[in-house]
Amino acid sequence: MAFAEQERDDLAELLRSLEPAQWDAPTLCEGWTVRDVVAHVLSYEERGPAGLARTFARGRGSFDRMNAVAMADYADHGPDELLALLERSRRPRGLTTMFGGRIALTDGMIHQQDIRRALGDTRTIPNERLVATLDFARSAPPLRSSARIRGLRLRATDLDWSTGEGDEVSGPGEALLMAIAGRSVALDELTGPGLPTLAARP
Repeated sequence: MAFAEQERDDLAELLRSLEPAQWDAPTLCEGWTVRDVVAHVLSYEERGPAGLARTFARGRGSFDRMNAVAMADYADHGPDELLALLERSRRPRGLTTMFGGRIALTDGMIHQQDIRRALGDTRTIPNERLVATLDFARSAPPLRSSARIRGLRLRATDLDWSTGEGDEVSGPGEALLMAIAGRSVALDELTGPGLPTLAARP
């Protein structure tokens, strides 16, 4: 949970630095602007059990549909409103607190990188925070990562982390995280005999 709070602090710092036009800039999430991604990250924070149940029902069991339903409620929120919501949600609430805050941490880190990479804004993620995210991301159902990395060994070259068995894919931990999450843009930063297999998987 502490790592999730730190990740949200970093996101808030980034967002406060953006020019108004950058909120409408595209991200690595196809069809989503920066504002859309921020709305998604925060879209489950203020839903109680009844609200979550309604969202799940309207999504009919699909993560993509549930996310679309949840995000639609924030479609009219501008940057100032989203920043205020992020400030209220510095400590994750609601659904994202599950698994000790790992949902908030993992979703927040990946989507922060979706924004930063698209804007050309690099950063160094603390190793402990990145390792915790990699550990959870490799099997998080919404990411569909288990099938993507099955039969491969992933090894970070800049920190002490590896997972799996099989043909190796290696590279920076952040690039491995983004590849695990299905972001093909990170594949160019990875190497190894398992890379063609990983690149061929959706």
